[in-house]
Amino acid sequence: MSHSLQSITALISQVEKSVIGQSHVIRALVIGLLTKGHVLLEGLPGTAKTRSVKSLADAMNASFGRVQFTPDLLPSDITGTVQYQDNNGSPLLTFQQGPLFHNLVLADEINRAPAKVQAALLEAMAEGTVTVGDTTHQLDELFMVLATQNPVEQEGTYPLPEAQMDRFMMKINVDYPDDEAELNIIRLVRAEENAPVMNDESAVSKIDPLVFLSARQQLSTLSVSDIVERYIVALVMATRHPERYPDSPLSAWIKTGSSPRASIALDKCARAEAWLSGRDHVLPDDVRSVAHSVLSHRITLSYDALADNIDGQAVVNELLDIVAVG
Repeated sequence: MSHSLQSITALISQVEKSVIGQSHVIRALVIGLLTKGHVLLEGLPGTAKTRSVKSLADAMNASFGRVQFTPDLLPSDITGTVQYQDNNGSPLLTFQQGPLFHNLVLADEINRAPAKVQAALLEAMAEGTVTVGDTTHQLDELFMVLATQNPVEQEGTYPLPEAQMDRFMMKINVDYPDDEAELNIIRLVRAEENAPVMNDESAVSKIDPLVFLSARQQLSTLSVSDIVERYIVALVMATRHPERYPDSPLSAWIKTGSSPRASIALDKCARAEAWLSGRDHVLPDDVRSVAHSVLSHRITLSYDALADNIDGQAVVNELLDIVAVG
C-alpha cells in the first residue's frame, strides 16, 4: 500500500467517525478530490450533507469556504470584488478574494441562486479560474465545489441547467439513516456536547492536501483494459441510442442521453475506485460501482418516465442490467 493510499484510507476512516451511516458520501467526496471533479449532494434536510463536507475539511489541512446560496446572491458575493482604497492621495485598486478562493467550497442549496451566480460558479468549476473585471485569477490546484440541494423544497428555487449538472463529476443521493445509524447519531451528538472543545490530538491526524496531488498522478498509471473501455462506451451509448435494446423500456424513458463528459467521468471515477481498493487495474465492477453517481444526473428523462415516477437511478439500474461486459 502506497503512502498516499494509506493516508487517504485513514482520512476516510476518520471522517466516517463524525458522519454516521453515510459511508458512500464520504467515499464519493474523496473520489471527487482524486479525479479533480465536483460533487453534487442531493438529500432531505438533516441528512448530514453539510456535516460530511465540513468533517472532510476538518480532517485535512486545507482551506474551507461556505456559501449559503439565496435568491438575492450576487456573483461578486462568491468571486470577490475590486475595492477602492486611498493610498496617500493616490487611488489604489485591490482585489478582495471571495469564498471561491478556498480548496473546498461548500455551495449550500445551490439551486436557490439565480442564473448569474450559477454562471460565475460554472467558470470556477470548469476552468479553475475566476474573472472579475478585466482580470482572470487562477484558483488553487486542489479545488473542489461540493454543492447541496434539497429535492423536496422547490419553491423559490432555480433548477440547475443541464449544462451545469453535466459539470458535476458525481451526484450523490443522501438518504435517511437506518435504525442503528440513527441511534449512533444520537450518541455521537451527545458525546460531542460533553466534549465540545477539540484537543490538539485532532491536528496530528490531519493529512497533507498534497497527498491528493500525488494520488492523482498514480491514478493515471492504472491499467484499463480494452474490455473495460468498451464497457464504459457501451453504457454511455445505450443512453444515446436506447433503440439498440428493443426489449428494454429505455427508449420510452430517455429524452436525451449523456454527453462525452459521462465517458470521461466514468473512466476517471472507475480508476479512483480501483485505486482506493488497492489495485493497479480497473475491473468492470469498478465501473458499475460508480455508474449511478456518474450517469443518473446526465440523463434527461422523458415525460412518460416522469409520469411513471421513473428517476435517473432506475434508468441506470436498467442500463447495468441490459448492457453486457465485453
